[in-house]
Amino acid sequence: MATVYLGLGSNIDPVASLQAAVAELRSQFGEVTLSSVYRSKPLGFAGADFLNLVARIETGLSVVALYEVLQGLHQHSGRQRGSTRFVSRRLDIDLLLYEQLVVDLPALRLPRSDVLEYSFVLVPLAEIAADYVHPVSGRSIAEHLHDFDQRVHPLIKQKLNL
Repeated sequence: MATVYLGLGSNIDPVASLQAAVAELRSQFGEVTLSSVYRSKPLGFAGADFLNLVARIETGLSVVALYEVLQGLHQHSGRQRGSTRFVSRRLDIDLLLYEQLVVDLPALRLPRSDVLEYSFVLVPLAEIAADYVHPVSGRSIAEHLHDFDQRVHPLIKQKLNL
């Protein structure tokens, strides 16, 4: 079984969208470890605040098969894939880390660069995987968080039961 970290986010009916996504992850993968939920302003466009969290799952699926499952969850939520990157979303599930795998395919890159670029990924990831060693940098998530300037994109921890 592979340990995998997923980033989940939504700014369209975010509570219901994230609850449905977590329920589906539990249905398909069993136990799911969740970080706290964080509220943040959207980046790159004007819109409603996002709610984000990180989930850890265990899976026997290959990385490509898991990616396809996640794409199916996006479609089920009504997400339309398009060329616009910075838009409001009912559901966004990003495959962040899959064991120590490094992948560079057109549609799938691991580890996902978001892990080290955005507070709404790094902060919740550090909650549940502080000791995880980034497969490219060789540094722990806690070390990356220590060096990260969270003032650039502040987060507000939310009390939300998923």
